[in-house]
Amino acid sequence: MPELKTLHAGHAPAVLAFELANRTYFAASIPDRGDDFFDRFTERYNALLAEQEAGICAFYVLVAEDGSVLGRFNLYDLEDGTAGLGYRVAERVAGRGVATATVRELCRRATTLHGLHTLRAAVSHDNAASQKVLTKAGFVPVGPATPADLSGKSGTWYQRDLPANSG
Repeated sequence: MPELKTLHAGHAPAVLAFELANRTYFAASIPDRGDDFFDRFTERYNALLAEQEAGICAFYVLVAEDGSVLGRFNLYDLEDGTAGLGYRVAERVAGRGVATATVRELCRRATTLHGLHTLRAAVSHDNAASQKVLTKAGFVPVGPATPADLSGKSGTWYQRDLPANSG
């Protein structure tokens, strides 16, 4: 059973393998990270861990039983009870409800672990799969996303108001 885990230094090799194995698949629906991302992976990865340590972001990986990464799920720009949500799942598990189930779990953690009350995600108009994931996970469209929001594409902002943390 895959497990959602907080990103840590030991995940770096599996995260890199995940990004490399799915690069072409991801580029079909979202802008490619570019060669520089892979050339400077260790530096960028360490910067992510520093942001997480500072409480600016919370990064998660969905890890398979064999230790491989099946997905990345990120809460970014945590401020005043609100955060952005970003995610990507491996091609081999796409279309199986993995992203939807994990986004739902991340919403629960956003409330209980991070004290958040609102999550927002920008999705391009041509990324029907992510639109479907967000809708199934309780997000609703709240307005247009500009090319500046989506690396040159237009789309829609989705939002989910989270229940108050009861404990």
